[in-house]
Amino acid sequence: MNPKNKLAEMPVRPLLYTMAVPLMLSLLIQSLYNIVDSIFVARLSETALTAASLVYAIQFLMIAIGVGTAVGLNALLSRKLGQKKPEEACRAATTGLFLMLGTSLVFTLVGLLFSNRIAAALTNDPELRQLCREYLSVNLVFCWGIFLQTYGQRLLQAVGDTVLSMVSLIIGAVVNIILDPIMIFGLLGCPAMGIRGAAIATVIGQLIGAAAALWFNRVKNPVIHVRLKGYRFLWQDVADIYRVGLPTIVMQAIGSVMTFAVNGILLGVSSTAVAFFGIYYKLQNFLMMPVNGLGQAAIPVVGFNYGSGQSDRVKQAWKVLLPTGVVFALCGTAVFLLFPAQLLGLFSASDEMLAFGVPALRIISVTFLFAVLTILCGYFASGLGNGVVNMIGAALRQLVVLVPCLWLLIRTMGIEKAWFAFWVSEVIACAYSLWATKKELRNKGK
Repeated sequence: MNPKNKLAEMPVRPLLYTMAVPLMLSLLIQSLYNIVDSIFVARLSETALTAASLVYAIQFLMIAIGVGTAVGLNALLSRKLGQKKPEEACRAATTGLFLMLGTSLVFTLVGLLFSNRIAAALTNDPELRQLCREYLSVNLVFCWGIFLQTYGQRLLQAVGDTVLSMVSLIIGAVVNIILDPIMIFGLLGCPAMGIRGAAIATVIGQLIGAAAALWFNRVKNPVIHVRLKGYRFLWQDVADIYRVGLPTIVMQAIGSVMTFAVNGILLGVSSTAVAFFGIYYKLQNFLMMPVNGLGQAAIPVVGFNYGSGQSDRVKQAWKVLLPTGVVFALCGTAVFLLFPAQLLGLFSASDEMLAFGVPALRIISVTFLFAVLTILCGYFASGLGNGVVNMIGAALRQLVVLVPCLWLLIRTMGIEKAWFAFWVSEVIACAYSLWATKKELRNKGK
């Protein structure tokens, strides 16, 4: 069964699951090497871990732009293939490559010119600032891998090949995990480079993963190819990519703005609170990776069948997507409720961190069900060509409601009760996302 027929004819539930499982595994591995970075960095010092938490906001901004552009491209390619327009899909893929290369160049220049200023904006502490600068000067300048890897993976996903997409990410992640201890602590003759070594290991893994993803597309992608000969740039392709991609970029970037804002609030409490939030955020991202894999698998399924006019299959995807997500949410909640101390212990948590971190993880874990529903609704609406639902849902749960509530609760009730801000933001975001996505489904289903 070729990729086109698989998206059109395979029963929706097995189609969604067979596409989602490789994506889930690849995203889990991607999140795992972020966690491994933090585990090794935590062994340097809690100060180094705090620095890694601070720069993660900038790193997440790059991920936001790369993933957002790729999601928009993926949705466009799926619709073009569903409409039986492979030549237009190839043209759009070529345009997407130029967009990724241009974005990489911008971040490289930012890293060369502004690493010191960004580090100074993150913290006033001289030691923290120096560690942030060391990481950013590598991570920004050599960012090409993260953008090209994301691009190559989404071309494979658009034709239903999530296995090779997974393999390319695994290759990069394994390289990163192997190099981390070698470069951070100076093993096998390599000089000890501390937090700079963690950044170098990360970019090397990303570049190797990108090379693998692009190679797989060249030799294994049966439909979509980058074609420079006869290529004609169309602004309409850019508009179509960013109609879905821009809201997704904003949605992803909201996470970066949120971490920056929350870190600023928590620095007024203690640097340990900042380190804890960095740990929580990476653990939460790890939990949400299977959910994101499920949602990303839904985009080509929904987009293809919407483009080919098969509204019944679109509705079937909706009925499969949310109940599956609920199962993941409940499992994640159980882990955080039962094993919070063990999770924090992975990062060499101090007694101070454990004292407020254990109850904090338990409080936040209750909101995972609402967060999962919000995320999956956003992906489903993106498959229908509407990225705004995703953007607004993310803004409500991560920024517009969360940050002011957290600030208010810290000032009035202390850090111990501040985490109830997650309850307020997640419930509001979930209510909006369910309403908006059902409305979009009714309208597009006609």
